[in-house]
Amino acid sequence: MFVITADQIGSRNDRDRAGEMIAELVAAFGPAFTLPPDQTAGDEIQLLLPDAATALAAVLALQRAGHWSIGLGIGDVRTPLPDTTRQASGGAFVAARAAVTRAKKAEARFSLEVDPAVDLAGDPVGDSAGDRASGRAAPLLDADGVESLITTLLLLRQRRSKEGWAAIDLLASGMSQVDIAAELGISAAAVSQRIRSALWRVDQAAQPALVRLLENLEHATTETDPAA
Repeated sequence: MFVITADQIGSRNDRDRAGEMIAELVAAFGPAFTLPPDQTAGDEIQLLLPDAATALAAVLALQRAGHWSIGLGIGDVRTPLPDTTRQASGGAFVAARAAVTRAKKAEARFSLEVDPAVDLAGDPVGDSAGDRASGRAAPLLDADGVESLITTLLLLRQRRSKEGWAAIDLLASGMSQVDIAAELGISAAAVSQRIRSALWRVDQAAQPALVRLLENLEHATTETDPAA
């Protein structure tokens, strides 16, 4: 499973944004959460998600909001699940805690960790004695490699202008570039330029690939030998 622990940046000099951020996430992804998002210690929020696509989308939403250090943890979660996310535990929660600590000093305010009880490093990919013994499939990239690629996407999006976001949001809603031009009061050529400058197609092409890499990490972290 995937756990996100997000800590508000500069909370001592800002209002508590946890409640409104949770409301935004619930509005966007509500049914997808394994348990309802929780505000935990002070200005921190915690999310439990069952799949890589929703986990990446939640990371992107938190990063776009601009007020969060984001730690993504991958691993097992203890079952049966409790009623609330704050009561849940397991390797994915430990990993998310370590990740958010590192994220506070990272350029994109994002970090990724896998369950520390699972060793995915050491031997060459596909030739780990530990992986063979456990039945886990070695990931295509380790956590550091996947973190680097997600960070690249986050930095790309972080540099996107407000005008670029306005055009992209309308495009994502299903509007044509002609209709977007009319909505924004600019020419269709200007809309096309904004979309190109915002690297929209790069963003959209990268996300499915990152989801697959996250899925590979999760499988390598949680799969066990069926015969065991």
